[in-house]
Amino acid sequence: MKASKLRAGLIGVGAMGRNHARVLGALDGVDLVGVVDPAGDPGGAARGVPVVPTVSDLLALGVDYAVVACPTGLHETVGLELAEAGVHALIEKPLADTVEGARRLVEAFESRGLVAGVGHIERFNPALQSLRSRLEAGELGDVFQVVTRRQGPFPHRIADVGVVKDLATHDIDLTSWVTGQDYLSVSAHTVSKSGRVHEDMVAVVAQLSQGAMANHLVNWLSPLKERSTVVTGDKGTFVADTLTADLTFYANGMVDTEWEALRAFRGVSEGDMIRFAIPKREPLLVEHERFRDAVEGKDAGIVTLRQGLRTVEVSAAVLDSASQGRTIRIAADGV
Repeated sequence: MKASKLRAGLIGVGAMGRNHARVLGALDGVDLVGVVDPAGDPGGAARGVPVVPTVSDLLALGVDYAVVACPTGLHETVGLELAEAGVHALIEKPLADTVEGARRLVEAFESRGLVAGVGHIERFNPALQSLRSRLEAGELGDVFQVVTRRQGPFPHRIADVGVVKDLATHDIDLTSWVTGQDYLSVSAHTVSKSGRVHEDMVAVVAQLSQGAMANHLVNWLSPLKERSTVVTGDKGTFVADTLTADLTFYANGMVDTEWEALRAFRGVSEGDMIRFAIPKREPLLVEHERFRDAVEGKDAGIVTLRQGLRTVEVSAAVLDSASQGRTIRIAADGV
């Protein structure tokens, strides 16, 4: 006899919550049984699933796990309520808006033996998954530098945090994940050009634990939408475009050109360029499948709360560096 389906709830049906509702509504082995949003569901994202105003109303419906897609400032309160009720949770990134809040969430879920993860969706992007596997296999040799660019128009859905916590947390998490290196220090500069309280542009230079350098350029001010990760090492350069999930490798050439003028112009010798054919499944669907499997007791490779906490710690160090005008060292157990 087939086991009964997991009962899932969703908290928040804003821009990201609507996507979660779509995936949860069709996810094998899962029934979406309730949605929480005090503003209701004017867009119809719940598709007939009961919409209730509070988390306690959702808990009354009976859920095995919940997806937290409300504003970042509410993650801690909502997460603690779920943990207290013994409900597993997938919490959208960033885990919390403060380091202290993130630590409280880690303690709440770990102390109760609950499954909890953070929605760092870039880990499930096909291009970055392929990149990580290739780096682990040594295809690049020593990693020298990771450069990310994440820019686009201002998202009016975001009001409670700036570009560091909303967008740069993607790059912090993915950089540490694909390289297997932790952040040791950050130096950052931020500006606010849109008249909001929070920053809307950041430039970061970071040192990683095995000697690599990281650079992050993130903003909400560009009409060009760009999501790129460039990793350079002693065997060449990988370029991942996470908008299109394409991965390209530019090899350092093994044959020097005999044309002296051209060699002087080009500098480093050029080699083959390879664009990899990668199966392209939707990252959000893969993220949900992994979390469902983790709730069922399988080794699914989700983003843990402790990993999410580390990203919050690094993002806090970025903001501290920008406000203090100095490089911030990051301790192994946080800033």
